[in-house]
Amino acid sequence: MTVTDTEVVLEADGLTKHFPVRRGVRDLLTRERKVVHAVDDIRLTLRRGRVTALVGESGSGKSTVARLLAQLYGRTSGDIRLHGDSVTVKGGRKFRAYCRRVQMIFQDPFASLNPTHTVRYHLTRALKIHGRSGDTAAELEANLRDLLLRVQLTPPERYLDKFPHELSGGQRQRVSIARALGADPEALLADEPVSMLDVSIRLGVLNLLRDLKERLNLAILYITHDIASARYFADETLVMYAGRMVEGGDSETVTQNPAHPYTRLLIESAPDPDRLDRVGDLQPPEERGTGEPPSLIAPPTGCRFHPRCVHAMPKCSTDLPPRFELPANDDSNRGHWAACWLYEEGAAK
Repeated sequence: MTVTDTEVVLEADGLTKHFPVRRGVRDLLTRERKVVHAVDDIRLTLRRGRVTALVGESGSGKSTVARLLAQLYGRTSGDIRLHGDSVTVKGGRKFRAYCRRVQMIFQDPFASLNPTHTVRYHLTRALKIHGRSGDTAAELEANLRDLLLRVQLTPPERYLDKFPHELSGGQRQRVSIARALGADPEALLADEPVSMLDVSIRLGVLNLLRDLKERLNLAILYITHDIASARYFADETLVMYAGRMVEGGDSETVTQNPAHPYTRLLIESAPDPDRLDRVGDLQPPEERGTGEPPSLIAPPTGCRFHPRCVHAMPKCSTDLPPRFELPANDDSNRGHWAACWLYEEGAAK
């Protein structure tokens, strides 16, 4: 297979996950089986050398998507393809190969590292599991040093025999990234990798991931609730609301010219120094849309955002909107789409 910068590494098609709800007395009497519609009909593509951001508020299903792609959750329906081949069965040689190629970075670096073991133990275990420890102790030591150098923890000898509690939050997250790199992956699933770090060191970790993407030609899924960081870090941005995708396209277009009312609401809620001198010009809440996210046990019919949307039409409450391709001014915003009935005729109203 010829490797190119646009080679598709990982795809999700119609990915759906419903979690069963524990039955109450009334449910037992009626034999009603309720489920949480955590993720419905997700379609995304991760390509070599590109970062795809998945953005949305807490509870929108972003982390569930990452765990489905990492095979930590079994999917209710849909397909996951690695280099075009469906991954359908847990266990076996094919599944182990998938785990080597697709690695996950968790949100909390302290919780994802065993506090009773050193950095050396965590990295050695990753290398041995994935058959990259080398044949001799000297080769193993060289591989350990190389992993720490990749994540800019220098000198390596300073960190190898430390425990997680002896490291800062940023250093622990770099160790977690190094552990993921121990498998020599092709795709990284980064679940809010900087949200639990001090603001002063978040940029350094994002720059590290960008450097790794370019040097190792990785495909990265970047999950975040901060749409501003998606514009800085990601090539493509996908917006999720209540378990469904509502908008997608290149990051510059989605963040600077949002089409879906929910995306506009996300952007207006993000801090922006350029707006400080015109705070009084912002739309009042009744014109921006208010309210709480819906229950995912009984989600609204039609568009799930319609109870909060100021542009909602009668059709929005009954019919689920498909993806509408938006007109492109040039090649930079080609592929921009929104799942909103405002664009039924292909042009914004």
